[in-house]
Amino acid sequence: MAQKQSGMQEMNLTKRLSVCGAAPRRKSAELIKNGCVTVNGEVETNPATIVTMKDKVCLNGKPINKLPTHVYIMLNKPRGYVCTNNDPHAKKRALDLINLKQDLRLFSCGRLDKDSEGLILFTNDGEFADRITHPGNGVFKTYAISVEHPFTAAELKQMCSGITHEGETLHAEDIYQTGPRKYLIVLMEGKNREIRRMVEYLGNEVNRLERVVIGNLKRGLLKPGQWRFMSKKDIALALNVEITDPEMKRFPADLLREQLKTGTPSATFCKRKSTFKKKDN
Repeated sequence: MAQKQSGMQEMNLTKRLSVCGAAPRRKSAELIKNGCVTVNGEVETNPATIVTMKDKVCLNGKPINKLPTHVYIMLNKPRGYVCTNNDPHAKKRALDLINLKQDLRLFSCGRLDKDSEGLILFTNDGEFADRITHPGNGVFKTYAISVEHPFTAAELKQMCSGITHEGETLHAEDIYQTGPRKYLIVLMEGKNREIRRMVEYLGNEVNRLERVVIGNLKRGLLKPGQWRFMSKKDIALALNVEITDPEMKRFPADLLREQLKTGTPSATFCKRKSTFKKKDN
């Protein structure tokens, strides 16, 4: 069937929330089932309900009918900050470190727990968030950890083959030793506190845990608490695809320039960008 013209294209309600930047798809489906969404004034609890952009859809009473300008942000989260938008008791939210000129509903692509630090991505593009977080999409995450005492060879093998904890199978894709008590651990799925749970199961203790790579995207020069907009190249690195991949066609070539009009990156990033401009001239 040919696609209908803009404004009349049919999609299920879950996708509607996602493309409008309300939440990633899995979270959108959960919001719908919990009765948080209305369609044309009526509560709708079926995520598969078909709508168009002309239907009036509201989340918790607020309309989400406009397609937002999509933004893609990388943040170096410090310890002590939580990756949640909805916890009223959270004194330090990672989201609050990001200052934008426009009022956009951002959410994180996955999470880092309060005591962990490092690279985390924020966006209002639900499709992108799902692409980063869903374990079936092959986006690996790499963590640098230091522990109380070194692992034995048998323990490293056990973490890679799988540990059953609280009914879940936890496992690392790869582990590399970088120091006497330091390791790089590669995860695919990243279940809740997965690394800490494996380490504790083995009678060890995590002293520091930092995410350093998502896909092939590294944290770079960002200091703790700093953030910047992502370029199209950054997005390709995060998705672990070539920039010429057909999947990248939906991201504008001048993505970074457009997003600079939306908000203000960290002072460090602005300084670096200015330096690059002078070299080009």
